Amino acid sequence: MTSDFIVDIVQKTIETTLLVSAPVLIISLVAGLAISLFQAVTQINESTLTFLPKILAVALALVIFMPWMLSVLVSFTTHILTSIPSGAG
Repeated sequence: MTSDFIVDIVQKTIETTLLVSAPVLIISLVAGLAISLFQAVTQINESTLTFLPKILAVALALVIFMPWMLSVLVSFTTHILTSIPSGAG
């Protein structure tokens, strides 16, 4: 294994991590922003109000995006396992 191979694996790992986590993080961010805006408009300063909608938004995002996320992770894992040279080790 060369250093270029290791750098390539690390780069693809970071890219895959960002790609897989992005939909859930973005939906969580949008839900949090919407809840904060709602709290600012209605002047409701209840800190526990934010938890349930965010949890529901994240759960819905996981249900919607899980097949795609699993597909990306399986193809990444397959690519990593097939690209490891057979003589390594």
